[in-house]
Amino acid sequence: MKKFACLSLFLAASATALNTQAQDKVLNLYSARHYQTDEAMYETFTRTKGIKINRVDADDAGIVARLKAEGAASPADVILLVDAARLASADSQGLFLPFKSAKLDATIPANLRATATADGVTWTGFSTRARVIVYDPLRVKASDVATYEQLAAPQLKGMVCTRSGSHPYNLSLFSTVVERMGDAKGEAWLKGVVDNMARAPKGGDTDQVRAVASGECGVALTNTYYLARLIKSTKPEDRAVMEKVKVVFPNQGTSGTHVNIAGAAVAKHAKNKDNAIAFMEFLSSAYAQDYFANGNNEFPAAKGVKVENAALKSMGGDTFKAEQIPLGSVAKNMVKVQQMLDRVGYK
Repeated sequence: MKKFACLSLFLAASATALNTQAQDKVLNLYSARHYQTDEAMYETFTRTKGIKINRVDADDAGIVARLKAEGAASPADVILLVDAARLASADSQGLFLPFKSAKLDATIPANLRATATADGVTWTGFSTRARVIVYDPLRVKASDVATYEQLAAPQLKGMVCTRSGSHPYNLSLFSTVVERMGDAKGEAWLKGVVDNMARAPKGGDTDQVRAVASGECGVALTNTYYLARLIKSTKPEDRAVMEKVKVVFPNQGTSGTHVNIAGAAVAKHAKNKDNAIAFMEFLSSAYAQDYFANGNNEFPAAKGVKVENAALKSMGGDTFKAEQIPLGSVAKNMVKVQQMLDRVGYK
């Protein structure tokens, strides 16, 4: 009888160990990235690390809403979001868990991560995109748009077009400019941009590029990956657009061009934190950086990984000087800058 009892205890303990082991080999990923190239990257992670990825896809707002609704019951381990403003907003709502990783500290530049505390960081970038200026060379000289500050200059009166000022892409840029210029000068600059607008903000970045090509606008802001998509397009109308516009990487002689990130965080209630950190460390590898960045025509974030995207290279994306102001510091300005936008009438 004792033998049977011991056997039962042994089997029960073995089953518990197997269940624990199975749980250790799972990663629940909530992702706002929906690129086919990521699939191969995930498959390689599972094959090399033995950790199965269960993925939930949604847009950034949908993921944040789901995390808040699930609360402590959320199965999420890793969160992938697009844009520092969105990462900072989710962080401010207490949705992330601080973590430490010596490998990520050594691989990802500090300015592309949340501000570090004694507990570690709450989010980190894995790819970057530059916010550049496109202009109509028939109406504007490159020297007229060499800096972001010149978007408020009198010679661009009635020429500037952008998407909504409150959109995270612009909010991140504007928060960086305010961090650099200071509150008073930053707000005056935003007012100058509003005064120079050709029409009220509307549409997305690609719409701004098309508006410059059509002559509706003389100058516009866009992320580099939108331009790369147009360059790679086989549609004649897209190629025609790129033939009519020029690109400037602003502030090359001063602070450098603003870059934003796609990044990741450990979910506040992660059940598989070690697996989450292992996954993020994998994303910083040269192999994963190629998939992660090129999946959306972005630049690698990891140190020493080179740009291999022909479309990005063609616009100077392999040689430009990037701004080094920490995005973690910039994130703290976003509520204040949104209030500035409201005051100056930037829709």
